[in-house]
Amino acid sequence: MSKVEQSTKLDLERIVFIGRTFEEYLKMFSLSEEELQGKNILDCPAGACSFTAVGSKSGLDITACDIAYYHASEDLENKGLQDIEHTMEHMEKALNNYKWDYFKDIEGLRKHRIRALHDCANHMRESNEKYVPVILPLLPFKDEEFDILLSAHFLFMYADRLDVQLHLETLNELLRVTKGEVRIFPLVDLEGNQYEHLDKILRYLVEKGCTVEEVKVPYEFQLNANTMLKIQKG
Repeated sequence: MSKVEQSTKLDLERIVFIGRTFEEYLKMFSLSEEELQGKNILDCPAGACSFTAVGSKSGLDITACDIAYYHASEDLENKGLQDIEHTMEHMEKALNNYKWDYFKDIEGLRKHRIRALHDCANHMRESNEKYVPVILPLLPFKDEEFDILLSAHFLFMYADRLDVQLHLETLNELLRVTKGEVRIFPLVDLEGNQYEHLDKILRYLVEKGCTVEEVKVPYEFQLNANTMLKIQKG
C-alpha cells in the first residue's frame, strides 16, 4: 500500500457502512433494468448498496467503488450491522423527517438495509474484483471507461463537510471516466434543503458543454429528496 493510501485509508470506526437495495437504485435514478443491459456501469461511491450484487446476477456489467473497500468484507459486514442498529435507534427520534410509504415503518427499513448489506458483503466475497477501493476525488479508471455512472447519497448530501472545490473536482473525475451520463441523487443536504451551491454547479457543468437536467424520481424517503441531477456529456 502506498503512503497516500496509508494516510487516507479511513479507520473502520469512521466509516458508516449502510446501503440501499437494487430496487431502490432503480427508483432513485429513474431507471429500468432493461435500460442498463449492455452498458458498462459504475456505482460511485457504492458503500453497502446491493446494486452491484443483484444487478450482476441479472447480467448487468456493474463496478462498485468506495473508500470502504480498503477493508475486508467480513469487517465491513460486522460494522454495517452495528451501523444499521445505531441508525434505527436515531430514526425513532426523527420519524417526521421521512416519508414512510416505501418502507412502511422502521422495521421495514431495517429489513431493507440488512438485505442490502448481506447481498453486498456476500458478493464482495464471491467477486472481489467488482469492488474497487478509491479515494475521491481521484478514480483509478480510464477515460470514458463507463457508459453511465450513478452516484448516490454523497456529493450534495454532505455539503457541511465537502466544500464546493471538492464537489467540482469530484464531478470532473466522474465525468472523465464516463462517456455517456452521470446521475446524482439526491440534490438536498442532510437537513433536507437544496444544496446551496447547486446553481453554481449547474453553471459550471453547462460551461463545460454538458446538458444538465433536474429530474423528479419515483422515490422519496428523506423529505424533499425526490429529484436527481442528470448530466449528459457534450
